Amino acid sequence: QLQLVESGGGLVQPGESLELRCTASGPTLGVYTLAWFRQAPGKERERIACINNSGIDSTYDDSVKARFTISISNANAKTTLYLQMIKMEPEDTGVYYCAAGLVPCAHATARRDFGSWGQGTQVTVSS
Repeated sequence: QLQLVESGGGLVQPGESLELRCTASGPTLGVYTLAWFRQAPGKERERIACINNSGIDSTYDDSVKARFTISISNANAKTTLYLQMIKMEPEDTGVYYCAAGLVPCAHATARRDFGSWGQGTQVTVSS
């Protein structure tokens, strides 16, 4: 079974940067899509960035476009998903989850499209 573990969350001030990582272990054959979701306090979990396993195609929610970058590394038979965040805003506060699924990014926009999830990591943007 595919297991995902996030790391890198924390407290940052507005305008600062942070990088999240998600390591995947277990069978990744057939996994087509990896994504980052964010769940702000009192809100639904929403997809903010998505990338296919080859790293060629990626897509972003408008709220993070031009500030966040999703990338993937398949070095040494290990899959690691990254989310580089710059110019962070208080609205970026929330629990960030990585997720894996079999549906391409263009069609995988909801939680039900992803079958594997990490435990989440807290990101707080506050002065």
